[in-house]
Amino acid sequence: MKKWIAIILVAALIALSGVSLAESEGIIKIAVAGPMTGDNAEYGIGFANAAKLMAEKWNSEKGGVHVGDETYKIEIVEYDDKSDSDEAAIIAENIVSDPDIWGVIGHFASGICMVAAPTYQDAQYINISPTSSHADYSGIGDYIFRNNTVITVETATGADIAINDLGGQNIGVLSIDTEWGVSAGDAMEANIEALGGNFVLRQEVSESAVDFATEIANFRDANVDVIMVAGMYGTLAPFAVACKNSGYDVRLVGCSNAYTDNLLSIAGDAAEGIYAPVSFFAGNPDPAVQEYVQAYTDAYGTAPSALTTQAYDSVGILLEAIERAGVLDREAVKDAMYETDYQGMSGYTTFDEIGDAQKVFTKIVVRNGAFVVAE
Repeated sequence: MKKWIAIILVAALIALSGVSLAESEGIIKIAVAGPMTGDNAEYGIGFANAAKLMAEKWNSEKGGVHVGDETYKIEIVEYDDKSDSDEAAIIAENIVSDPDIWGVIGHFASGICMVAAPTYQDAQYINISPTSSHADYSGIGDYIFRNNTVITVETATGADIAINDLGGQNIGVLSIDTEWGVSAGDAMEANIEALGGNFVLRQEVSESAVDFATEIANFRDANVDVIMVAGMYGTLAPFAVACKNSGYDVRLVGCSNAYTDNLLSIAGDAAEGIYAPVSFFAGNPDPAVQEYVQAYTDAYGTAPSALTTQAYDSVGILLEAIERAGVLDREAVKDAMYETDYQGMSGYTTFDEIGDAQKVFTKIVVRNGAFVVAE
């Protein structure tokens, strides 16, 4: 009984002093929020795996994150939003109720990110999405960052592939009917036209669509020879299979989210020749990249994707900002985020005045059942 009374008294004294229990024990938590279950689970699990790998690197090599004269171990806390807006809203409230969490890596889909971000902004919790590409996301507030480009930038590279690399004469767009899919499809159309390409047809489908007979017939009738796909692998893979099974000889260009093992396993032979722009490619021969790829593969049994790697770098960016701030103060850490000058696995990263990162894209293509750099 005396032991428990002592513990309660210590906790009470800590609370009165304004220091959280975890801080007193030398722990800083970072939340990772994304789809850990469901159709997009590969992305959320990848975020969490990457975050844990970066945290372990700091904990083992540096002893943790150094804040002034104190050193704190880093703990990753996972939250499954199931790619559901209502779930994301609940999770965001849960996260900001924990004073030991000093940053949020996530969420995945832009629409989900934009539901949760206002809660983080109001509570002054730094939120870094490794994947949100909607133009309005980072404008939600000064605590909201993206370690990704806006979709207009990424799709410009995709349009360049469609027009210049593939020589598309009649280019179509297939987009899913989510907020991200609509904005990505709009950006594809605009970039095709801006680069002098011939955009001829846009088709919109449900994110859960598996039958593309109508869309394929319409693209065929319009003589479309290259299709840019604004959808996750769950749309791109079955669409590629449907095109192949129907004998429709068309070239496909995905987004960076196409760079996943699931695209290859689901689409099989139909994935051959699919292009995508990515900020990171595991086949990069750079020794630092290969050391990271090996470490990730050893830990999780598969190579990291571009979006997973942006989550990995997001944790490193946040930890460096905490060290630069030199104090556990949310505003000070936020201000330090804008001073980011980070050479990571997904390239060199700085943030502009609204928290947007700039990226350089590599063009990749599926050849002989594997992703390679496009020649």
